[in-house]
Amino acid sequence: MQRRAAAISVVFFLVIGVGAYSLIATASTPTVSFENPEYSLAQGDQFTVAGSDQTYNVSSISAEVESGGHGGGSSLVRSGEIAYVNQSAQFSETWDNGSTVTLDGTNYRVEVPNTSNPTEATLVEIRNDTAILQNDPNADNQTVTRNGERYVVINGSTLVPAREYFPANETRTVAEGDSLAYNDQQTTVAAVEQSGVTLEWTAAEEQTISVGDRANVTVGGQQYLAYFPDNSTMVLTTNFESYQEQTASIEEFHQTENGLWGIAIVCFSTVVLLLGMAYLPSRY
Repeated sequence: MQRRAAAISVVFFLVIGVGAYSLIATASTPTVSFENPEYSLAQGDQFTVAGSDQTYNVSSISAEVESGGHGGGSSLVRSGEIAYVNQSAQFSETWDNGSTVTLDGTNYRVEVPNTSNPTEATLVEIRNDTAILQNDPNADNQTVTRNGERYVVINGSTLVPAREYFPANETRTVAEGDSLAYNDQQTTVAAVEQSGVTLEWTAAEEQTISVGDRANVTVGGQQYLAYFPDNSTMVLTTNFESYQEQTASIEEFHQTENGLWGIAIVCFSTVVLLLGMAYLPSRY
């Protein structure tokens, strides 16, 4: 009787356990997908956003396996980058007071007057005396000093005071609001302060937007949900509601799956326990 009752119980729990496991084995895990997303892009694809003539380019799509560390499992992380050229990017540069700058191939020293609110500065040429002497076949390549004054030696014997031989240093004045050609850019003197002179200009610059999987990203003033269904595709959609519904459905599926695993484990463990107890020797 003991073994017969155990056999009936074993069959009962086996049926339940096998049924739970069958549901797990045959169930298909739901995934996120979108019908007619705004953009389905591959690396190298170009696209524009409604209301803008800016062209965007998918510059990269990557998939990397990252380790959880400290014994944690690894996970696949997908991401990408969108590049575009900003035709009116803002740039600035400050010439510190006393520093050296180069304009039109000439080096100048920046001199800001020692006043409380300067509005202009003077650029003083840094004259290359050595180059001037080397270009003069009649002059020695080095100056000499006599009684504390510098001289240029002409034709090996004639001494000409350096202040008379060399041309006067060129000076240029720059004031706030002036336009100035600098490093192939048309710049504006935005500010003159005791610390230096600030130039500003606009120019084209390539900029990038980092895109994370299942993360919000703003492109051209429009917010999208980014999703990478595989290692080579970037999907951009504004259907946030559908995404939330699908993720809720996936979460519910996993909760149900975990529950079925629990039932299967309990049933199979009970079967083993019942079989063991059925063959215990009887005390009567």
